[in-house]
Amino acid sequence: MSTTEQPNVTGTGDPIYNVIWFTEQSLSNALRLETYIQDADSAGDGELADLFRRAQEASRRGGEEGKQLLAARIGQSS
Repeated sequence: MSTTEQPNVTGTGDPIYNVIWFTEQSLSNALRLETYIQDADSAGDGELADLFRRAQEASRRGGEEGKQLLAARIGQSS
C-alpha cells in the first residue's frame, strides 16, 4: 500500500495491513524454503541446504514476531 492510509479501500489501515502482509509473506517463505531444502538435500548439497535452513529460521522468526505484534495491535483496536 502507499504511505497514506487507505482504509476506505481495504477496511484496514496501512500499519495493520502491512504487518498482516509481512507475517503472511514470512510464513509463506518459510514454507517455500522447505522445498528448497529438500531439493538441496536430494542433490547432496549440504552447504546450500544449510543456507536455506538459516533463511527458513529467519522467516519463521519474522512470522512469529509478526503474529505477536498483530495480536497485540488487534487487541488494542478492539
